[in-house]
Amino acid sequence: MKAILVDGGKNLVWSQVSDPQPKADEVLVKIHAAALNRADLLQRQGKYPSPPGCPEWMGLEIAGEIVKTGAQVAELSAWKIGDRVCALLGGGGYAEYAAVKYDMLMPIPEGLSMEQAASLPEAYATSYLNLFWEGHLQPGQTVFIPAGASGLASAAIPLAKAFGARVITSVLSADIARKIQPLGADLVIDSSRQKVEEILAEQEQNGTPVNVSMDCLSGETLGKSLPYMAREGYWVVISTLAGTQTNIQLRPLLTKGLHLVGSMLRNRTPAFKALLLAELVKKVWPKIQAGQIKPTVYKVLPITRAEEAHAILERGENIGKVVLTVAHN
Repeated sequence: MKAILVDGGKNLVWSQVSDPQPKADEVLVKIHAAALNRADLLQRQGKYPSPPGCPEWMGLEIAGEIVKTGAQVAELSAWKIGDRVCALLGGGGYAEYAAVKYDMLMPIPEGLSMEQAASLPEAYATSYLNLFWEGHLQPGQTVFIPAGASGLASAAIPLAKAFGARVITSVLSADIARKIQPLGADLVIDSSRQKVEEILAEQEQNGTPVNVSMDCLSGETLGKSLPYMAREGYWVVISTLAGTQTNIQLRPLLTKGLHLVGSMLRNRTPAFKALLLAELVKKVWPKIQAGQIKPTVYKVLPITRAEEAHAILERGENIGKVVLTVAHN
């Protein structure tokens, strides 16, 4: 089969590789679509390698169909050849096929295309984990989700809204603020003319402080904003795109009983991920099928144009997910 490999010049090359051989508890998925994540950009740079046992090439979420099952799959699950599935991977999605453990698979919600389905696993698993498991978000609470134009926010904002939360987000310009209106955030902070910490301070004064933050930016703004959280709030750090250092005032942390939490999905155990995906199917998939949550796909490109797809993320151009399609002869 073919997969996207990174050559010595960091170029993405559609290359011949060995066919994956599913183990007894795995299925072979014929990949029709794979979605991009910022982790792919880091992996391309050599900073975020695939976990042990996973293929060396990129790709954390896919959609396709089962074409082969391992000897134990029928005993362990209801999956069968021909099922349309999406899947969360440790790596290896930029390819024609992938061997996937049976409990990393999810059915494709009714009415979704392969491209839409490919945009779900990583983004929605990450969002659900950090909003509800780590952040303990409840209906009626306020959540702050920075970087509102990101692929992750395109999942997290509608997800939080569908479960009854009030959502604040931040973007880099008024133009981007207009573009993300369909996501449904209640308040959009334009950081080109507003300071996040000042807006969050106003929210606290108005009686609507932030209960939960799912923060992919971090940096200086984290420390400046933390004091204005609601009592017993959860600030969940999932990445450090705006910087790895901040100055935290410990007094508000102490007196308000705040929780500063670090969280990564990729380094969780397979058993943990399986439980998370099962809850996604149970609690989130019905809302997608009912139209309460709609996947946001910014652009679809053939996998042979992966370089172009990566460039979209590198420029920060996308509002929603970028998806690669895989053609089979």
